[in-house]
Amino acid sequence: MEVKLVSITAIDKNYVKHLLENIGVPEEYEEIIRNPEGLIAYIARVSSPNQTNPKYAGLIKYCMTHGHWSVLETCNAVFEIETSRAIAAQILRHRSFSFQEFSQRYAAIIEESGIEIYTARRQDDKNRQNSIDDLSDQVKSEWECRQQSNWYKGFENYQWALNNGIAKECARMVLPLQVKTQLFANGTIR
Repeated sequence: MEVKLVSITAIDKNYVKHLLENIGVPEEYEEIIRNPEGLIAYIARVSSPNQTNPKYAGLIKYCMTHGHWSVLETCNAVFEIETSRAIAAQILRHRSFSFQEFSQRYAAIIEESGIEIYTARRQDDKNRQNSIDDLSDQVKSEWECRQQSNWYKGFENYQWALNNGIAKECARMVLPLQVKTQLFANGTIR
């Protein structure tokens, strides 16, 4: 899996101008308020007479420690995530973000995109949310071979379906969950 930061909230230059001209924000505070943390602090201090205090790390930590989450919802970040369909499904189900995912319904995948290979791990007998890395090298190697075999057969069936006029939205059903996908996740800093 690979995650890249695409964008993060930046304050609008016209709003900065408004702050400088109409609110009386000192010019030296302009650079601070241009970064997301400074903007969060400015918004958090909306009722404070000391709204332009340049020290904001303590304020943000205080807000987090005391559950004042709304200030962290005033800035967004967008991430590009490249992972398998299996992991993408886990990410999507948590609903912390809004998503846009590569659609295998409209665009064909290519064999070079490949799959993510996962290491075999033993299921923990006591904690169903845990797995343990104690399987033999032989089992791990065989598991890797089986994943590759599944990919080649699945992609062969996928390609056959496309070559025979079957719609991409139907053909994708034979692909394993290990197929790589790309999604964009947008959410608040919270």
